Amino acid sequence: MARSVFTVRIIEVIRAIPSGKVSTYGEVAELAGNPQGARQVVRVLHSCSETENLPWHRVVNRLGRIALGPFDGFDRQKELLEAESVEFDDNDQIDLNRFRWRGDLDALC
Repeated sequence: MARSVFTVRIIEVIRAIPSGKVSTYGEVAELAGNPQGARQVVRVLHSCSETENLPWHRVVNRLGRIALGPFDGFDRQKELLEAESVEFDDNDQIDLNRFRWRGDLDALC
């Protein structure tokens, strides 16, 4: 099945997020070319993370929180991020000022 240019760009952006950093769904969408495409980022993560070997755990919501529920992968995502030295506060929130990766459009092209 052919992938859209936007889907390919999402995959490229997610692959570029370095260890120890996170990006939000909206930021990934914006870097991939569609600031309104956060839901598509979620779909790509759900359908392609395993087959594309994506660092899915490095994508969080706009508040710096893991969007997955307690029985849907929350603990695994938190474990993977902590293994990369990403820190959480007592409310399981990541300090985006410290751990956010914003990417570089020129570097991704």
